[in-house]
Amino acid sequence: MDSLTLQFYYSLHRFFPHFSLSLSLSLSLRVNPTINTHAFLRHTQKAQKERNPLNSKLKPSMGKRGRKPKTPIPETLDSPTTTVASPPPPPITTAATGLDDAVFSVSNVEIIEQPQASHPHQEGRRRGRPKKLRKLTDNPEIMTPSRRVPRAVDNGEHKGSVGPAVAVSDPCAAWEGVARAVPAMDAVVKVFCVHTEPNFSLPWQRKRQYSSSSSGFVIGGRRVLTNAHSVEHYTQVKLKKRGSDTKYLATVLAIGTECDIAMLTVDDDEFWDGVSPVEFGDLPALQDSVTVVGYPIGGDTISVTSGVVSRIEILSYVHGSTELLGLQIDAAINSGNSGGPAFNDRGNCVGIAFQSLKHEDAENIGYVIPTPVIMHFIQDYEKNGAYTGFPILGVEWQKMENPDLRMSMGMKPDQKGVRIRRIDPTAPESQVLKPSDIILSFDGVNIANDGTVPFRHGERIGFSYLISQKYTGDNSVVKVLRNSEILSFDIKLASHKRLIPAHNKGRPPSYYIIAGFVFTAVSVPYLRSEYGKDYEFEAPVKLLDKMLHSLPQSPDEQLVVVSQVLSLSLSLSLSLSLSLSQLFLSWKGCVDPVQTFSRQFGMFLSGSCG
Repeated sequence: MDSLTLQFYYSLHRFFPHFSLSLSLSLSLRVNPTINTHAFLRHTQKAQKERNPLNSKLKPSMGKRGRKPKTPIPETLDSPTTTVASPPPPPITTAATGLDDAVFSVSNVEIIEQPQASHPHQEGRRRGRPKKLRKLTDNPEIMTPSRRVPRAVDNGEHKGSVGPAVAVSDPCAAWEGVARAVPAMDAVVKVFCVHTEPNFSLPWQRKRQYSSSSSGFVIGGRRVLTNAHSVEHYTQVKLKKRGSDTKYLATVLAIGTECDIAMLTVDDDEFWDGVSPVEFGDLPALQDSVTVVGYPIGGDTISVTSGVVSRIEILSYVHGSTELLGLQIDAAINSGNSGGPAFNDRGNCVGIAFQSLKHEDAENIGYVIPTPVIMHFIQDYEKNGAYTGFPILGVEWQKMENPDLRMSMGMKPDQKGVRIRRIDPTAPESQVLKPSDIILSFDGVNIANDGTVPFRHGERIGFSYLISQKYTGDNSVVKVLRNSEILSFDIKLASHKRLIPAHNKGRPPSYYIIAGFVFTAVSVPYLRSEYGKDYEFEAPVKLLDKMLHSLPQSPDEQLVVVSQVLSLSLSLSLSLSLSLSQLFLSWKGCVDPVQTFSRQFGMFLSGSCG
């Protein structure tokens, strides 16, 4: 009996329930792949229950008389090319024997092997919810880990997988697709540094060594960028690539303390194998997505945090005590993220993570060094062979937003600018500029009364940004208003030197010992060493006044204090009670402090510089 005859009897039995038909099929039935045999049996049972109400009320019971449970039929979807012979199903009977029902008995049913379907939708439907089949590819490395769950491997074959087994020669090869998805992450390295800070209280000694870890990334020219504070007072620096267990000894090429950037290199050629440098992108706009990559605390592997650009303005760089262009983002930046790159959506580096705001009223405020500052550091090193710094205009200026103040300075209604309060005597511009001059423009860019200049569409920024784009030794045209007359000056820019420097640029502190008196040059690290992190509140007022308001009168001027008096026979005979708040000298050389000290205390001292 063929499939067409079987369909005919099934239809006749379904639509004519009073037609009594008894069949006993004992033959080999070749089922067409388009006909589902199990569906045929289910519809037959349903038709019998509809014609026999008594049968529908009977329920099967395990271990009791009545209908036997069905024997589970093995699935054939685990391997499409395998033939499975199913055991003959039990005959379908009803509990009500007194009714005249049609009884079907199907035995010796042989399921013929189906040809392998070219598409999953061409296969026969299974009972219940269809099972989702995985897409098999010839190259398993390009599959994402979320779709490739590692299974137990036995002799190179995956057990329990759907479809043909995939041989994996290297267990690590299953995760290579992650690194290939974001190639820029391979350029991110972990920086290990051993620091030996000088002891500013005892300048002839050094403090105990300590270690730290931070982040960095590879750029062109076999170089690595990281933060300056990550390698400050370094003794040894090592780098480790992502996925490697080897630390490579690094050499520090340049340290930019003002911009908090350091440049490293590695002499070992093995370090550069398979590493692609990071490409820099343009300055991002507000609300642009950024991704910070690095090695922060909380683990040893690489970490990725994402956010958006919240603000672009002139920021205060804590390490260098300067003000340069910076980005504020809402991505988490923790200890260890310092020196790590910040990528945009296209995978280009748009900045370096370097500091964050920790305050009880602030959350997720991090800061990134933007690409203009990074490129300035790199080009400065390539141009001069060393880091020369960011030039500044050595003046203190005042806003001219008050209309009465503008009128008193002789400014016209259409004129805008800022007023010079005082000028650094050691700056080159002190030769041409004067106090009370009104700076109208810098290099042809007009300056507003609040000291800002046009930046981008709908944005303004402080005019110090224009100065920071210059290099030490460059010339700039400054237009000023003096006595109602507009003058233009060609000024050579230079770096600024403070009376009390904010850092020693990695050099040990200078000191001088004579007759038991220890003379030390004052600097911000010295104040921090003597008075702690709150030195701005704990240090003597006279020192703070010098640090905040005094200007050097000559390029080599230093502020010197007697830090301590050593126990000597000469010093014990002196009944002097000295303190830092009572004695500080202006040091302009190695002999001046001795002469000044002798004049003040009426004694002659001799010694040598230490």
